[in-house]
Amino acid sequence: MQFQTTLASAVAYEGVGLHSGRKVHMELQPAPAGTGLVFVRTDLPKVPMIRAIAANVASTVRATTLEEANAKVFTIEHLMSAFHALGIDNCRIEMDAEEPPVADGSSQVFFELMRNAGRKELESPRRETVIDRVYRVDDPENGRFVMAVPYDGFRVSFTSVNPHPLIGVQYEDFVVGEEVYGKEIAPARTIAYEKEVEALRQMGLGLGGTLENVIVYNDDGWMNELRFEDELVRHKILDVIGDLRLAGILRGHIIAVASGHAMNTELAKMIAADAGKLE
Repeated sequence: MQFQTTLASAVAYEGVGLHSGRKVHMELQPAPAGTGLVFVRTDLPKVPMIRAIAANVASTVRATTLEEANAKVFTIEHLMSAFHALGIDNCRIEMDAEEPPVADGSSQVFFELMRNAGRKELESPRRETVIDRVYRVDDPENGRFVMAVPYDGFRVSFTSVNPHPLIGVQYEDFVVGEEVYGKEIAPARTIAYEKEVEALRQMGLGLGGTLENVIVYNDDGWMNELRFEDELVRHKILDVIGDLRLAGILRGHIIAVASGHAMNTELAKMIAADAGKLE
């Protein structure tokens, strides 16, 4: 039998949001069994809470947004990815803005913060989300899909397809444990095409993005140094791990071709509905 976990101690981090560009103070606090992962907007009247569950997904434009009780948080996928990798069931995530800090554009800062805080095992049993059949979300018009199939462990196989000759097709396949995640996935950063940056900013997105937290490429090459030759697909894996945490801590094999937040969270909703974790 597995038991639920939380952090052994509180940890805090400050920075700016990737899309909002706003300063934010975030504190990750231990929480009792059965709490789940809950975002708390300390900057709003009545301090509303937004549960990190698939049913609360409100938007997937360039990031995953959750909404509950008329309060929102967005770009939660990097933080959620670290929670998933470390098997943290319960945490109170207090923020004085609507978006977690971008840090360096990866999940490495969050992963290390949580590891340093330590984990505490609670007395209540964990109800792991076990994939016991095939779940699949398709976008046949664009040749994209994401699926979950039974597997004794947690594995992600991802194919990224980018028309830019600098990137092209990238593929990675990881059996995701804490050490593999920390070494091979957590350091992978958000990536953007230079010509898209101005369009994003006109949409009110990417306002906190810099070459310190986003890998940018143009028609001539990379504008900053890569951590991995295939950093793009590794970040895609980081994202899908975070998005699927909205369905619980998974046991299964995720197979994806060019999926993004919309398809990932649709899959999370399907899995959560069967697992009784939509509410």
